[in-house]
Amino acid sequence: MMPHAEPEPSRPLWSWIRSSPGTHIWLLIIAVTSVVVVIAPDHLDHVLLHRNSSNIHELTRHPIRALLSSAFWIENPASLALYAALFELFHAPVERWLGTLRWLVIIATAHITATLVSQKLVLMAIRDHRAPRSMVHVVDIGVSYGLAAAAGVLTYRLPGPWRWFYLVGVVAFFGIPLISGGTFTDLGHAIALAVGLLAWPLTRHPQPTRVSRET
Repeated sequence: MMPHAEPEPSRPLWSWIRSSPGTHIWLLIIAVTSVVVVIAPDHLDHVLLHRNSSNIHELTRHPIRALLSSAFWIENPASLALYAALFELFHAPVERWLGTLRWLVIIATAHITATLVSQKLVLMAIRDHRAPRSMVHVVDIGVSYGLAAAAGVLTYRLPGPWRWFYLVGVVAFFGIPLISGGTFTDLGHAIALAVGLLAWPLTRHPQPTRVSRET
């Protein structure tokens, strides 16, 4: 098998994008949907976010579409720059390390699991009259669940003692809001983080290092 060519050093930005295509395609779609929300007429943005949420109403009517579409929207388009930075900090390194397929399996599993479990608990709370009926239509957009999973699996990329400092920090970041009266979203984050941490077997044989093609 012919070895992969190394990214061209004269084009570092393009090389970085090519090394993590899934991350950047995903980010591009989020940028497009964010622009749509910004330019949408009054009240239409509200409709778009609800129609593309993975809340109980949409999961009941269109489960596949709800799970898929909710991963490509953010509630506040002004946060796009922050999400772009987080994608480069967490998703891109994991995808480059494990390869697009394994990265996608981990992120998709976390997104689906966190969404279904958290919304199931919301449904139970509604039935037990511990939550208002309006929670059926709550906006639940799962971009951050994928980020939590990437943050979790990235633990295994760090060397030596830094791994444990990082692990304590990331568990505290997602765990403290949950144990201090967190919302269903905080629960989803904790579940997604756990999925990332449990993905350790997929990190044992990372993607082979690319080597230069002979000239």
